[in-house]
Amino acid sequence: MSRNRIIIPRAVAPTWWICGLLAEIVQVTLAHYVRVREVEPSLVLVAVIWYAIRVDSRRAALFGLAAGLIEDVLSAHTGGAWTMSTTFAGIVASLISRGFFADSLPLVAVITIGTTLARQLAFWIVMGLQGYPSGLGMIHFHEAMIEAPYNAIVMTIVMLVARRFDSRYA
Repeated sequence: MSRNRIIIPRAVAPTWWICGLLAEIVQVTLAHYVRVREVEPSLVLVAVIWYAIRVDSRRAALFGLAAGLIEDVLSAHTGGAWTMSTTFAGIVASLISRGFFADSLPLVAVITIGTTLARQLAFWIVMGLQGYPSGLGMIHFHEAMIEAPYNAIVMTIVMLVARRFDSRYA
């Protein structure tokens, strides 16, 4: 008696350690050269979203946790705010993307904008709880409004480049 098994292919996620470390290195070394109105794109967030839209919420949260922890280590004055907000961003991106194709450029751009705003909100809530002056909130709000579409543009470029070199899209 043989049973027929149905094999459901899992969504292919980029190798986490390659894209995560590369994003962290480029964020620290080169991202400040591409500022727009003193706002730079968050390549770390782009990597987290790229991974999170292809995996389940648990793995997205773990990837966001690791990426945020490295961000906090590299920026000594945030006290865990990047860890918490990037973990939250991974969960948000993973939950929003359920039921959608992970390779749709317009959907991923919208997910990136929403996740960027959610991450910035979580970051500044945590910073406020740590005693950061609340009077600077409007400046950070304006930065988040510039960063959200900027991250979406970067995400679109990353996805187009990935399509160019990935044989699944040929």
